[in-house]
Amino acid sequence: MSTTEPKSTTHTPVRRAAVIFIFVTVLIDILAFGIIIPVLPHLIEQMTGNTVSNAAWWVGVFGTVFAAVQFISSPIQGALSDRFGRRPVVLLSNLGLGLDFVLMAVAPSLWLLFVGRVISGMTAASFTTANAYIADVTPPEKRAAAFGMLGGAFGIGFIIGPALGGFLGGFDLRLPFWVAAGLALTNFLYGYFILPESLPVEKRSARFEPHSASPLGSLKMLRRHREIFGLSVVMFLFYLGHYVLQTVFVLYADYRYHWGPQAVGYVLALVGACDGSVQAFLTGRLTARFGERRVMVAGLSFGVAAFAVMGFATTGWVFLVGIPLLSLWGLSGPPIQSIMTRHVAPDEQGRLQGAVTSLGSFAGIFGPYLFAQIFAFAIAPERSVHVPGVPFLLAAALVGVGAVIAARATRQESPSVTSP
Repeated sequence: MSTTEPKSTTHTPVRRAAVIFIFVTVLIDILAFGIIIPVLPHLIEQMTGNTVSNAAWWVGVFGTVFAAVQFISSPIQGALSDRFGRRPVVLLSNLGLGLDFVLMAVAPSLWLLFVGRVISGMTAASFTTANAYIADVTPPEKRAAAFGMLGGAFGIGFIIGPALGGFLGGFDLRLPFWVAAGLALTNFLYGYFILPESLPVEKRSARFEPHSASPLGSLKMLRRHREIFGLSVVMFLFYLGHYVLQTVFVLYADYRYHWGPQAVGYVLALVGACDGSVQAFLTGRLTARFGERRVMVAGLSFGVAAFAVMGFATTGWVFLVGIPLLSLWGLSGPPIQSIMTRHVAPDEQGRLQGAVTSLGSFAGIFGPYLFAQIFAFAIAPERSVHVPGVPFLLAAALVGVGAVIAARATRQESPSVTSP
């Protein structure tokens, strides 16, 4: 059943302060995660006898297990935040994450490092709860801009985090884990003393229902709300298409353009800078002027164009043309999130965000394998014709299907144009 929310009467300075608090919380968490990205594979390689093949297999296992654990945990975290409030879930997440990074920093064996990665998947709650927090403190017509701010935090974190992690890892592979632990624990203290609760007691769920907190239960919730089921499919395709970058970009750039690690690092920094700028500075302005539905469909269309350019690009400079288009693809995410939040009650926002996060985790379980296998098939030595861009073209097709579904699913939506 659709739930129409009244416009918020929250005092604007208070609301802005709350959004800033949660922005900083997400930024610090993303920095912590980003710092370990360049060094975790090398630490795994060190623990598996310095053999690249063994390390590659274990890196794949770590990634799949992380996604699977997050798939299971995200709905639970969302339901807990609906029942007990956002603040305690965010705080426990940050504390658990900090202690987990300490565990990985001192882990003497691969299995203990693996345990740490499992705990990371369980405690990565701030992303799910942060979106629910935004829905709590922001009126419906302003949510796309607020979600865009969180997207900006992701962009900034993934620019600074990996660069800092690579620099620190040059001194010691364990050092980035200690810095990540310090950031997460600082985030816990920041939240403990600064972060206010966003969900009043009277708006919380009456009880915690385990069946609705399971992944299947959360996905059933998406089906129960007919208005958001179509957008849930779009979000899944959005997440699935994104895995082409995480999975094959490095190998693709080396195979087709002969870009080494340094060049790849510069390109990833450019991607993060463009994406963060679009999310932080354009989303709110464009949705206020053109409405969420138009911006959403336009953003998905830019995504199709970006992946098509990247897949067909025979030279590196043509590939770079796709990066601004890829950043504009990011315009589609905040409006989708904003439209979905308008169709559930305040005491269901956490479960909604948990379900959406589960969709991303579900895509992460098999998305990397899908794109990696397609890329390997496309460039196999025994093939007479090599078409290395096929994974990107598949991503373009997936996002294109998402654009069609999004347009059809939101035909009844009001324009939601607000004054800048």
